[in-house]
Amino acid sequence: MGDHAGATAKPAPARDGEPAPADGPVAEAERVTKRYGETVALDGAHITIMPGRTHALVGRNGAGKSTLVSILTGLQPPDEGEIRFAGAPAPRLADRDAWRERVACVYQKSTIIPELTVAENLYLNRHKRNRLGLVDWKSVWRKASELLETWSVDVDVRRPARELGVEQRQFVEIARALSFGARFIILDEPTAQLDGAAISRLFERMRAMREQGVTFLFISHHLQEIYEICDTVTVFRDARHILTAPVAEVPQGDLVGAMTGEAAGLRERRIRPAVPSEAPVVLDAKGLGDGELYHDVDLRVRAGEIVGLAGLGGSGKTELAEAVVGLRAPRSGTVEVAGSRPRPGSVPASLTMGVGFVPRDRHHQGLVPLMSIADNTTLTIPERLGPAGFVSGRRKDRLAREMIDNLAIKTPGPELPVTGLSGGNQQKVVMARALANGPRLLVLITPTAGVDVRSKEFLLGKVEEIAGTGTGIVIASDELDDLRLCDRVLVMFHGRAVAELPAGWHDHEMVAAMEGVDLDA
Repeated sequence: MGDHAGATAKPAPARDGEPAPADGPVAEAERVTKRYGETVALDGAHITIMPGRTHALVGRNGAGKSTLVSILTGLQPPDEGEIRFAGAPAPRLADRDAWRERVACVYQKSTIIPELTVAENLYLNRHKRNRLGLVDWKSVWRKASELLETWSVDVDVRRPARELGVEQRQFVEIARALSFGARFIILDEPTAQLDGAAISRLFERMRAMREQGVTFLFISHHLQEIYEICDTVTVFRDARHILTAPVAEVPQGDLVGAMTGEAAGLRERRIRPAVPSEAPVVLDAKGLGDGELYHDVDLRVRAGEIVGLAGLGGSGKTELAEAVVGLRAPRSGTVEVAGSRPRPGSVPASLTMGVGFVPRDRHHQGLVPLMSIADNTTLTIPERLGPAGFVSGRRKDRLAREMIDNLAIKTPGPELPVTGLSGGNQQKVVMARALANGPRLLVLITPTAGVDVRSKEFLLGKVEEIAGTGTGIVIASDELDDLRLCDRVLVMFHGRAVAELPAGWHDHEMVAAMEGVDLDA
């Protein structure tokens, strides 16, 4: 279903609780295209947001949602197409005040400054000053208190922002956005870090604000929330608009199908031979929990088996995988690697037990940027570089060359700094280091994030090859291509394992499980 034509007149921005204009769309994106080099992030996409509604925007990773948000909020221009607010063209990008009067986004990652008070965050760079040029703090506190009272946010304005919980920070950010005059608020994954009770309170507040004339664009991976709070849903897939319809008219199965582009049929794929039941157990994790992000999870992996951990942001899959490799210490449960228990929360202990690890962020967790390929690939095997702690440069380069050849890293030599490599080759360096100690267990978190198609295919092929040598593998990811290799996939939702899918799953079945949707209900 398409979007609607907007009005031509430009109403004044709504302020002080006045409802948004009811005679046309609050915001429109029409025929929007955005390219980054050869990558098309949006391809003639469109969306229309009507006043007084909560409009959902859903789609898989890479669908174009984040790019659309950055364009709707004036952070970057479209290459083609038009953005309109209340029927009038969007302001110039440089006119930030005009953008703030029309739209604001509350991101999953808070923009509140923890060192400042709530009042200072609300009126940063807008403090009223007295005749001497000093900040009139009584006026700032009074104005901040009145703002929060108007929008029913119960927070002490003199309180340091670092003391606020996730829920309170979100409400303060929403109130700050409203203080500029915007009555169109984009909520980007607002429930990812909230528990059930906090989500209910957020939805109650959203309904109350909607009655006061606020319009929301709600972005979430959790489809059951779409049906609970939203009136209209738009689906993006592969950078294009696929569907806009009233939520009540779209069954959950159809919504998942629109997101994945797959009907109920099974997509053909090669299924790996079954791992023998008598294969030794290389990972036996029981009752793992950290009291907050994941709870009472069991995970067993046999030699040569590839097991997936699937889930969206906030599901706990990443934190669980990090606990297995010693990057985090669980509060409860045990981890055994090949029958031995490494010290919880100790990466060196896990390495000693034969665990290899590819972290989720190669830039901050996986590479030492100013060091060479040889240095990065051999960081975990100092004992093989020379006796008594001495490093033989010749031996280090020989080992590095072996790994460069094994993983087809494109480089003139092992001495090149890793910053000189492409993203795909950097990820191969991270993989090489994980394999350097001949691991019994290999744990990979989003192993193909940010790499090109050829590197992605190579890396996944290498994972399958490694499993064929008897290494047990855990892949934690929400990318379906990463999970297709797996013999089985444990699906996590809000910190708990909710399903286990064998190889041969349907795309829509996997997505539904990750979204917390029961297609049989």
